[in-house]
Amino acid sequence: MRAVDAAKPGAREVRDDAWLLRAHASGDPNAFAELVRRHRDRLWAVALRTLGDREEAADALQDALLSAFRAAGNFRGDSAVTTWLHRIVVNACLDRVRRRQARPTVPLPETDVTPAPATDRDTVMDVRQALQQIPAEQRAALVLVDVQGYGVAEAAVILGVAEGTIKSRCARGRARLAVLLGHLRNPVDGGRVPSEVRADAAAPVRTPVRADAAAEARAEPATDVAGDVPSASGKESGA
Repeated sequence: MRAVDAAKPGAREVRDDAWLLRAHASGDPNAFAELVRRHRDRLWAVALRTLGDREEAADALQDALLSAFRAAGNFRGDSAVTTWLHRIVVNACLDRVRRRQARPTVPLPETDVTPAPATDRDTVMDVRQALQQIPAEQRAALVLVDVQGYGVAEAAVILGVAEGTIKSRCARGRARLAVLLGHLRNPVDGGRVPSEVRADAAAPVRTPVRADAAAEARAEPATDVAGDVPSASGKESGA
C-alpha cells in the first residue's frame, strides 16, 4: 500500500510501514520504534528458530535492527518493508551460524517458560533439536515457509535466491526432518522407538514444524529484545 502524502491538502495520512521507514530516514525519532513494535514478534521467531539459542537469537536480532536503523535511507522500495527487515534478520542469523561453525561451542539448552502438556513439550523440543541438525540454508527456508507461512516467492526475495532454490531447500530439509522425527509418526504404547529409514522417509513432515510454530506463538513477546531499539543517534537506547 502506498503512503499518502501528508502535506497534500485534504489528504489522509497513512502510517504504513513504508511511511514509517521514510519518516525515520527523515529524522522522526519515534518512527523506527513503532516499526519494530509492529514486527518484533515475527522477527524474533525467525531468529530463534534459525539459531536455536535464545541468547544468540537476541544478539542477532539486535544486530539486525541496528543495521536496519542505519540503512533505512538506502531502502529503495523494491519489496515490502517487512520483507526487507526479514532479509536483514536472516542474514544476521546466517552470519552467526557461519561464525559458530568456525568456532564450535556447546550452547546451553533453551528453556521455555510457556506451560504445556508433557507430550506437547517433548514434541516441541524434538522439533527444535531436529531443526538444528539440518543445514542452516535449509533451516532458514523451512522457518520462513513452514513456520512463518511465507510463500515461496517472498521467501526467495528474503533469502536472495531463486524460487527453485527455496523449493529444493525445503524439500531436502523436510526429507531430513522426516528421518530425524520419524519416532513422532511411529509411537508404540505411548513411548518412543527409533524409526527405521524407509522408502517413505522423504515424505514432508510439516505437522511437527507447525506444532513448533504454534508453541512459539504462545510464548512471551520478545520484549527483552524489542526494548533495545536504537535511538535517533544511531546508538542503542540505554547505552
